[in-house]
Amino acid sequence: MNISRILDQTRIFEGVSQSNKEALSRLCIPCERPKNSVLFREGEPGEAMYLLARGRISLHKLSPDGRETVIRFLKPGEVFAEVILFEQKSYPVTALALTEILAFKLLRRDFLGLLRQEDFRNDFIATLLRKQRYLTDRIQQLTSRDVEQRLRAFLREQYGELEQIQVEINKKQLAAAIDATPETLSRLLQDLKQRKCLVWKQGIIATTPAFWKEE
Repeated sequence: MNISRILDQTRIFEGVSQSNKEALSRLCIPCERPKNSVLFREGEPGEAMYLLARGRISLHKLSPDGRETVIRFLKPGEVFAEVILFEQKSYPVTALALTEILAFKLLRRDFLGLLRQEDFRNDFIATLLRKQRYLTDRIQQLTSRDVEQRLRAFLREQYGELEQIQVEINKKQLAAAIDATPETLSRLLQDLKQRKCLVWKQGIIATTPAFWKEE
C-alpha cells in the first residue's frame, strides 16, 4: 500500500509540504489487526500515534461504574492517539478494531523529531485545533439533540446520506456511539420502521428520504 498516497488523502496532514509527507511516510510502521482485537488499552503507556488506512476502529472509555462510553468511531484516513505527543504518557482510551484493520504506527520519539521543524509543527498544531473544534461540536450534539437526531448525525458523518448502509458495528456499539441505552435505540429503530423511515436488517441499514429530512 502506498503510504504517501494515504498521507495525501489524510485531512490532518493537509497543508503539509510534500517533502515533510515523504519524511513522515518513512516513519510509518504497518500494523494489521483482526476484527475485535484491541490495538491499545486505556491506561497503557503511550508509545505511538496511529493513522488508520483500512477498516474501522472504535475509541472508548470505561466509567468508574464500568459503563463503556464511545468517544469516536474512526474511518480510513483518520489519525488517533496523538494526545500522547503532548498531554500524557498513557493512552486515555481503548482502541478496538471493529473490522480487520491496517493502521500505520508513528512512534512518539520519531514524530517529535519531525515536530522540531517549524513548518511541520505549525501545520500539525493547526490540525489539532480543528480536531478540538470537532470534539466540541460533538459534545454539543450529545447534549442538545434527541436520540433520533444523534442517530441521523452519526450515520451522516460516518457514511453519508445513503439509501443502503452496510454497518460494521452492532446495535449495542451504535447505542454507545450516540450516548443511548440499547433499549432506547431498539425502541427508536422500531418507531422508525413503523414510520417507514429506516430498517436495520442483517448488517444493512435501509433509509428513505424522509429519514434524512426530519430534524
